[in-house]
Amino acid sequence: MELPNELIGSLKSLSNNANEMMEEMTHAGAVVVFNNIKSNMKKSFKTTESLEKGLKITKAYKTKDDDAINTKVGFYGYDDKGVPIPLKALAREYGTSKGEKKKPFMRKSFKTEDTITNAMLKVQERYIRNDWISIIKKYIYWFHSR
Repeated sequence: MELPNELIGSLKSLSNNANEMMEEMTHAGAVVVFNNIKSNMKKSFKTTESLEKGLKITKAYKTKDDDAINTKVGFYGYDDKGVPIPLKALAREYGTSKGEKKKPFMRKSFKTEDTITNAMLKVQERYIRNDWISIIKKYIYWFHSR
């Protein structure tokens, strides 16, 4: 039994969109984490202006060692006094030897794992459901037309 070219083309299209889908999935998860971090900062600290200024979501990228697709959420840049914002975030998260107590706000942001996963699965569903429904319909039509 030989599959029609149109059906083979649909399967190739699904394969070709895999990287795009993965990039969108990791970005959707990163947005959830980003919003959780912002919310937790506001609950934990009186002033969050410089931390919020440095909180960023990176573009999706492939890792060199295993070709995984990642999107990072992190702190970048410097505050108005020239202090690295990532350093300030670490000091607030883990405390300092000078007496600032730890106030974990980053770790709490990942405890909503279900929310992160659901955001990613919504993107996946959008790609897979539409493509697979199309592929199945084409296959059924092809099969019954024989």
